[in-house]
Amino acid sequence: MKRLFSILAITCLMAIGTVNANATTLASTTATVTNVTQEEPASEDLSFHQELKKRFIEGGAGFMGVVLLCLILGLAIAIERIIYLNLSTTNTKKLTQNVEDALNSGGVEAAKEVCRNTKGPVASIFYQGLDRVDEGTDAAEKAVVAYGGVQMGQLEKNVSWISLFIALAPMLGFMGTVIGMISAFDKIEAAGDMNPSLVAGGIKVALLTTVFGLIVAIILQIFYNYIIAKIDSIVNDMEDASITLMDLLVRHKK
Repeated sequence: MKRLFSILAITCLMAIGTVNANATTLASTTATVTNVTQEEPASEDLSFHQELKKRFIEGGAGFMGVVLLCLILGLAIAIERIIYLNLSTTNTKKLTQNVEDALNSGGVEAAKEVCRNTKGPVASIFYQGLDRVDEGTDAAEKAVVAYGGVQMGQLEKNVSWISLFIALAPMLGFMGTVIGMISAFDKIEAAGDMNPSLVAGGIKVALLTTVFGLIVAIILQIFYNYIIAKIDSIVNDMEDASITLMDLLVRHKK
């Protein structure tokens, strides 16, 4: 009987201990979940702009400032080129029809007046060709070709700077990465111990500079490709219009 009571007492104590342990575990788990739940909104409160600003500051003012400068200058040039190219776009078919009607009704001077009143490189090329038509179609053709090259240079002005910033931004990011890794290894050497907390900061800065450099390069690459496509479209219009103009001049001479 005493042995039975002893076994029951031990079993009760073990059950009570298990219940207490489970209650403690449950309480700690609940507290942990509550803390995580309370912390999650705090991290979610950061907007994309705030998170980007935070990461930019963590990356360091040195290389991040230069990368930001590449972005600002590249975007400034890209926006200026886009505005210039959009203003240079001309309805070539309408201009050609107006020049042809002016040639048939008022002659070369009327056609030149139409070109003077029209903006864009195509109208300028037309004007140069019409201005040399009295010297012959060969002289007019040479003037069109020469002035076409000048207009193409105006269209491509400063575009090479955008490609420079596209190449420079990730290079600066990679340089920041290398310098951050060197700083991390210097801390390890000074401490004589491979403590993760010693190198985490340097590695994070290194990775942030690379990320921001790549982001800048991607943004500028999109603008660069759009500008190149726009230039190619205008150049094709210029070439087609030049051929059409020479045909008009030959017919007008007859």
